[in-house]
Amino acid sequence: MTAERVARAAAIARAGSFEAALESGELPRRQDLTMAEAVVLGLVRQGVTRFVAVLGHGSTELGEVLRVYQDAGVVRTFAVRHETEASHAATALRWATGEKAAVVTSIGPGALQAMAGSLVAVNDGVGVWHLYGDETTEDEGPNMQQIPRPEQGLFLRLTATMGPSYSLHTPRALPTALRRGLNQVDHPYRPGPFYLLLPLNTQPQLIEGFNLDELPVGAPPQLGAANPTASYAEIARRLLDAQRVVIKVGGGADGCREELEELADLVDGVFVMSPVSLGVIPSGHPRQMMVGGSKGSLSGNHAMEHADLLLAVGTRSVCQADSSRTGYPNVQHVVNINADLDAATHYARTSALVGDARLSLAALIEAVKAQTRETAPRESRWLAECRAARAAWEDVKAERLARPRLHDPVWGREVLTQPAAVHAVAEWAAATRAVTFFDAGDVQAYGFQMSAQDDPKASFTEAGASYMGFATSAVLATALSEEDWYAVAVTGDGSFTMNPQVLIDGVAHGATGCVVVLDNRRMAAISSLQAAQYGHEHATWDHVEVDYVAWGASVNGVNALFGGTTPEELRAALDKARAHPGLSIVHVPVYYGPDPDGGLPSYGRWNVGNWVESTQELRHEIGL
Repeated sequence: MTAERVARAAAIARAGSFEAALESGELPRRQDLTMAEAVVLGLVRQGVTRFVAVLGHGSTELGEVLRVYQDAGVVRTFAVRHETEASHAATALRWATGEKAAVVTSIGPGALQAMAGSLVAVNDGVGVWHLYGDETTEDEGPNMQQIPRPEQGLFLRLTATMGPSYSLHTPRALPTALRRGLNQVDHPYRPGPFYLLLPLNTQPQLIEGFNLDELPVGAPPQLGAANPTASYAEIARRLLDAQRVVIKVGGGADGCREELEELADLVDGVFVMSPVSLGVIPSGHPRQMMVGGSKGSLSGNHAMEHADLLLAVGTRSVCQADSSRTGYPNVQHVVNINADLDAATHYARTSALVGDARLSLAALIEAVKAQTRETAPRESRWLAECRAARAAWEDVKAERLARPRLHDPVWGREVLTQPAAVHAVAEWAAATRAVTFFDAGDVQAYGFQMSAQDDPKASFTEAGASYMGFATSAVLATALSEEDWYAVAVTGDGSFTMNPQVLIDGVAHGATGCVVVLDNRRMAAISSLQAAQYGHEHATWDHVEVDYVAWGASVNGVNALFGGTTPEELRAALDKARAHPGLSIVHVPVYYGPDPDGGLPSYGRWNVGNWVESTQELRHEIGL
């Protein structure tokens, strides 16, 4: 069996691709092969050639298949030290470059850790394969590391709660499993992870005479323009009759810049962004009000608070993005364009357009043009009001940057504020064409609040799951990628210590990037939330000082740097990091305290803590 497997891998390598080997006859269509090998071949046919793995007794047959195919140059296996790291790295690769990868784990706890990390892909709509070992199907007794209960399919029940899943209890069901997975990870509008469970005893099971033509290929088709219940003409009339149109741009609007800009001029609308949609509309656009929501900007929240009509495009309206459903207190009607029915009908008083965003916007533009001969005045009262709010927001940011250092009692000296540090990193990354990943907490909020982003692929803010440690693991994606690019992870000290494995795995696999640790020795986002709600902080900090430069330097190959206490010193450290051919870590002490110049104001509402009663009361009063 090993010789035949080696021959199949060599045939694909010689032909240059699975498809070419099949068409040329180098790879006969009928094969006797194990289920695990058929899984790998099926993924290779779909363009999945990178496998990020933590192998164990639940994946030995799959690991052996990967060994043979890697030796032939068909696939690459990246062994890492934590399953959550594997999940995050594969997600970052697909998100940033579009390249596909699969996460491979053993049975039980490892799979649980990978599944936890897959929250990022679920929330942010990123297609990644997850291959987990699973308990044997012949039920000879409890399998070590599996859920210790005498029931069938318990892990399938867990993964199916998270998203589409399939257990290969029967090897010849593989083509169906792969088709369902393909439809999920390559979904044109709402992709996500697919969980394929591989029982220990069916992985090495021989499938005789398997027809390789059964391995599915080809992405699912896109939708056309929406066919709304109300006519496009009626919806266009609503947009033209409204006095204050706000256009909420979600991640699903990526690729719709031209249509969004044209429609905004026609209906006199202003743009408000979600954290994941930054760059879809350039930051300098005259109708751009930046991010709105619980942690949104002054201008973004002003537009949301005063609009009388909401045009939502490709957004799920998560709690922080619309201030726990209180973000539009004066909106009388919603026009919601989304490929997902539930998202399109999220609000009351909605004209839902379920279809492709770009095509639906184009149809709506034609309907608006049919009812008006001129674009809205460039300096309408609504636009002037919103632009004044945007100018005021820029003043707020400028005031913070004018005082980049504050005295911190924990550090005992002046250190950078987080807004100043984030701004310095973001400017440096833009100038050097680095891709930036912002981690959870204050780092994340300041990342999108301080943004001046014009390209949606320039930086990524994991705002869906707000998963601590995602950014650090994301740097490993540079090693998985076929492209040559540089990644910068901006992370807090708490987030970094949750997922520091990239210091080792980044060197092992040749990552090119740096991890910037903004260290205030606490979970500052939660400390400040506690202080704002209850006037006290509890269990969100400690007295333990960590020497991150020494930690980084302890790993051979890591370039460990102190980031200084001024913007100039931080930029100099980043220059040194970029000059290093591999992975760097930059430690930056930052301020935490009551001085308002140490952070940025919040202009939205959030349904948490002792704000719940008033927020929920307002939500039901608005009734949207």
